Amino acid sequence: MFAMEAKAMNLQEVSITFLSLDCYVTKERDSYWKMMQKYIGSDVTSMVTLPVLIFEPMTMLQKMAELMEYSHLLDKADECEDPYMRLVYASSWAISVYYAYQRTWKPFNPILGETYEMANHGGITFISEQVSHHPPMSAGHAENEHFTYEVTSKLKTKFLGNFLDVYPVGRTRVTLKRDGVVLDLVPPPTKVNNLIFGRTWVDSPGEMIMSNMTTGDKAVLYFQPCGWFGAGRYEVDGYVYNAEEEPKILMTGKWNESMSYQPCDIEGEPLTGTDLKEVWHVADVPEGDKFQYTHFAHKINSFDTAPRKLLASDSRLRPDRYALEKGDLSKAGAEKSRSLSDIHIFGGEAKSRKRNREAKGHKFTPRWFDFTEEVTPTPWGDLEVYQYNGKYTEHRAAVDSSGDIDKDDHASIEFNPWQYGNLSAE
Repeated sequence: MFAMEAKAMNLQEVSITFLSLDCYVTKERDSYWKMMQKYIGSDVTSMVTLPVLIFEPMTMLQKMAELMEYSHLLDKADECEDPYMRLVYASSWAISVYYAYQRTWKPFNPILGETYEMANHGGITFISEQVSHHPPMSAGHAENEHFTYEVTSKLKTKFLGNFLDVYPVGRTRVTLKRDGVVLDLVPPPTKVNNLIFGRTWVDSPGEMIMSNMTTGDKAVLYFQPCGWFGAGRYEVDGYVYNAEEEPKILMTGKWNESMSYQPCDIEGEPLTGTDLKEVWHVADVPEGDKFQYTHFAHKINSFDTAPRKLLASDSRLRPDRYALEKGDLSKAGAEKSRSLSDIHIFGGEAKSRKRNREAKGHKFTPRWFDFTEEVTPTPWGDLEVYQYNGKYTEHRAAVDSSGDIDKDDHASIEFNPWQYGNLSAE
């Protein structure tokens, strides 16, 4: 009898606890909603301070590197003599990253001058840098024996209450080295659903276009919008066209699973005697991962993919990101708050430091990328283009040939994205 009463009391206490927690979450959401209402219709890329609780332990510079997970598809595109199959491989590579993009955790916005570098993956050298604060812009470069990858990224957002539209204002170019073929990528926009109420999920309805700027061939793939009860979600369908816009190869699949292809006739119907063949399939992923990371995402955060003499500006070294990766929310929040008051975590810098360097005539200049006079149009606005200047290649060559074989102690490197020395002492 006493046991039954005790059990009843425990159940009552549990019920009260969950009720209290539900009330707390509701109040937090209501408070957050009231705060966010004033931003409806605005671009919130860098203007809203958010709690570390909704972040993942990765920066936008690192997310740029996630596109390299299936870089072997670009290797195959370079080795391929069939111009249409080149586009099958290259467009499948572009689609592959959307499995990672479905994560609903927010990455940290990079600080001005912050970098991310990666080695030890498919022979690739990768470098990205935050090149501008207003507007927030990043640039990236990757290279191996088969291709070079260049990107200038300027995300544009529109907050719509319980939804957020993300427009990929940017330019992505891939050059296949064997024949010098240049491919240009225009991805679809992304919509983040149920930001405040309900289960948050991501969709990317619209067209992805991969154009061969050398021959005029192109792949046009349509990302189906999610319908009622999830109908059509993840599905991708389209064709590879020749320069005369005649379909040559049909492509179909799901961006979170796999892509397949099949030769087709001028009407877009599969050719008799051909079969649908898989060209890409998502790799196995860790079970029950807190942040839904792939094995490659964990490699991106790991120092195992860091080159020798890691730059002090590297995202891996950020105290807030590192603390969150280790599960220390309290420290991550404290480090994020400290950064906000010191160098402004959303891409800027302390006003006192800015006044200091401006008084001395110091102008911020990206280290690994140069600002060009080129302005390229995108479906969502014009983009100022940054170009890789080759200095990182020279830097790495000098480091690798230095003969210093001492093991790097990354834990001893203090995160520092600035290039003006100790301005705080001036």
